[in-house]
Amino acid sequence: MKRAVIYLPRFSLPAERVASVLGADLIAYSPTAFQETVPHYPQIAAVMSMGIAVRGIAPHLHDKWTDPVLVLVTPDLRLAIPVTGGHHGANAMARELASLGAVPVITTATERAGVPSVEGIAASEGCVLVNCAAAKPVNAAFLDGTAGVYAVAGPCVIIAGRDTAILLADGTYSVGIGCRKGAPARDIEAAVQSALAAAGISSRDVYVYATTAKKLHESGILEAVRALGGALLCLDDQTLGMHPPQSPSRASQIGLSGVAEPCALAASKRKELVLEKTVNGGVTVAIAR
Repeated sequence: MKRAVIYLPRFSLPAERVASVLGADLIAYSPTAFQETVPHYPQIAAVMSMGIAVRGIAPHLHDKWTDPVLVLVTPDLRLAIPVTGGHHGANAMARELASLGAVPVITTATERAGVPSVEGIAASEGCVLVNCAAAKPVNAAFLDGTAGVYAVAGPCVIIAGRDTAILLADGTYSVGIGCRKGAPARDIEAAVQSALAAAGISSRDVYVYATTAKKLHESGILEAVRALGGALLCLDDQTLGMHPPQSPSRASQIGLSGVAEPCALAASKRKELVLEKTVNGGVTVAIAR
């Protein structure tokens, strides 16, 4: 993970010490320093006042899951304060600076309470959180002492409510699957393999297959995903409604605007469709990352 230390020139000596501990590149502050640094460095330490750092990073904050990590380090090296991305690396980076005598000022509730967090578990296990919206209620349940952690070995089918955080082994692509009622497993498996081949993607790079919860009882999808050696995620209508399809769909017959594309997008990390819906017999397949 590339790191940078943005510093005011008068604080070059403490900045050098911070960069040495973090293995980071040094970048002298200028009015465009954050603008030029953020696209290339996902983790940033700033040796300057909080106001300058906040104004510099603010235009680049859009979503807690993709925002850059920023740790403010006071020029006297007494405090290391995670400003953004606490659960996504800032807390850990602040703690690294304890070797300089800096006190890490941790404000995230779960870490202050010494309990697990969804993001922390995902990072330690090398997993990706599929349904980001579940992080908030699950972390709250960790604070209340009511959340459990359960490991399920695949191939498998995962059926969960909106307040269940689903962590899957890291990978690149999600595959959305729709089918006509009663479609046989061999047809579904063949359609998926054909779509993967068309996109130049290996099944080894797929970390999840997804379909609508309305297809939960379609044995063909269950058997096909089992044959593909993957995990199947069944998504509720509300989740799919947040990811409208980019291609026309006949899914209105089951009360949805689409199946394959919304499923692929909802289960993906970057929400980018890399293969629009393909139709193979009675099976639709889309791929996202």
